[in-house]
Amino acid sequence: MTTATAVSTAPAAPLRRPTRAGAAHNKRVLTPASARYPQSRLLHIVAPSLKVADAAAASVFSAARTRGPIARDAIAQHTQLSIATVNRQVTALLEAGILRERADLAVSGAIGRPRVPVEVNHEPFLTLGIHIGARTTSIVATDLFGRTLDVVETPTPSGAQAAALATLAASARRYLSRWHRRRPLWVGVASGGVVDSTTGYLDHPRLGWHDAPVGPVLAEALGLPVSLASHVDAMAGAELLLGGRRTGADAGQARTSLYVYARETVGYALSIDGRVHSPASGPGTIAGLPAQSELLGGTGQLESTVSDEAVLTAARKLRIVPAEGAASTLPAVLRAARAGNAQAAELLADRARVLGEAVALLRDMLNPDDLIVGGQAFTEYPEGMAAVESAFARRSVLAARDIRVTAFGNRVQEAGAGIVSLGGLYADPIGAMRRAQTRRSAAV
Repeated sequence: MTTATAVSTAPAAPLRRPTRAGAAHNKRVLTPASARYPQSRLLHIVAPSLKVADAAAASVFSAARTRGPIARDAIAQHTQLSIATVNRQVTALLEAGILRERADLAVSGAIGRPRVPVEVNHEPFLTLGIHIGARTTSIVATDLFGRTLDVVETPTPSGAQAAALATLAASARRYLSRWHRRRPLWVGVASGGVVDSTTGYLDHPRLGWHDAPVGPVLAEALGLPVSLASHVDAMAGAELLLGGRRTGADAGQARTSLYVYARETVGYALSIDGRVHSPASGPGTIAGLPAQSELLGGTGQLESTVSDEAVLTAARKLRIVPAEGAASTLPAVLRAARAGNAQAAELLADRARVLGEAVALLRDMLNPDDLIVGGQAFTEYPEGMAAVESAFARRSVLAARDIRVTAFGNRVQEAGAGIVSLGGLYADPIGAMRRAQTRRSAAV
C-alpha cells in the first residue's frame, strides 16, 4: 500500500463568495480571506460542460473514443468534417498526447500516415471525480473513456464547514498519491444542494454548508482545474455522454430527455438538444411535489415520503427490522422483502407507486422524448419497477411512454462525478490539456 502524502487538515479561514456589483458584474471580487488560496486567480474553477460538443477537435476525439482505433478517412465520414480538418485536429491531438497512432493496424500496402489508425491514449491519464452525498462521499478515478478505474467510499465529513472541506481535500490528495503511473488532469465534483458552477461555491443545507468554497479548496490542495455540478445534472450528463444512446451524427438531433433521481434525496434534470439544462440560479426542486402514503409517514411531500430514511423509519415502526443496531438498515428491509416478508414487500411497493406517480406528473408537464430514472430507490430493488411503471401508466394522461432505467445501475453517483471531471476534455480536448498543464505548472 502506498504511503499517502501528509496533508494538514487544520481548518482554513472562511473563504467568502466573490461578490458582484455595478460595472464589476463580470469580475470576481476577492476578499482578503481568499489570500489563503493564492492560486485562486488562475484557471482553476471551470464550469462543467455537460453537453454533446460539436467543435472539430471534440468531434474527432469523440470518434476516436467511441469507434477507435479508427482511420482519418473514417473519422471524416463519421463526423462529416473535411479530411483536411480531420488531419489538422488529429495532429493537434497527437501532439497533446491524448491520441496515439496504431501503425500495427495500418492496412497492408497503405502508404502515408493518414492511413494509420488512431485511438485514445488513455493509459497515461486519469481524472478524479468526487460525489458528495448527504451521508457518503465517493472518490472515483476515471479514464479518458469514462470507465471507472477505482472507487472508494467514505462517510461525508461532518462538523464545522472549514474542517469538513479540509478533510475532504486531504482524502482526495491521499487518494491521488496512489496513482504514480497516471497523470491526473481534472477534478469533477457532483453534489446535492445549490451549486455555483462559475465560482465553485456550494450551499448544502443538509450538511450545514453555506457559501462553501469547495472548488477553491480542492484546486488549491490538488493543483488541478476543478468543475462543480449539481449531482442530478451530473447523472443526466453521464447518461447523455456515456450512456451509449447517441453518438456521432445522431447526437446532434434535437431531442429532450428527462432524468428523475431518487435515493435519500429526489431531483430531476432535463437535457435539451444534447445539453443538460442547468439554470444559472441552480436546479429546481421536486422535493415538495404532492405525494400520499400513510405507510411511509403521510407527510404529503415527495422527498420525505420516498427517501431511504422514510422507508427505514416506516420499516422500524412495522418491526420489519429492529429499532436500532447493525440489522436496522435499508438493505435489511430489501432482504426481508425478497425473503417473503409481506409487510416489507408492501412498503417497497408503496414507495414504487409514489415514485411512479411523481414521474408521471413530471412527464406530463415536460413531455420529453426520453424518460430515464436513476438512483438506488429504483436500482437497488428492481422488483419494484413493475409497480413504478404501473403507477406511471395509470397517472399519466399522455400517450404511453417507456421508462428507461439508468445505464449505470447502482454506480450512477460515480458515473456522474466522473463525467463532470471529463466534460471539459470532451468539449475542448486540446484546450483542456493546456489548462490542465497550466494549472499543474502553477502549482509546482
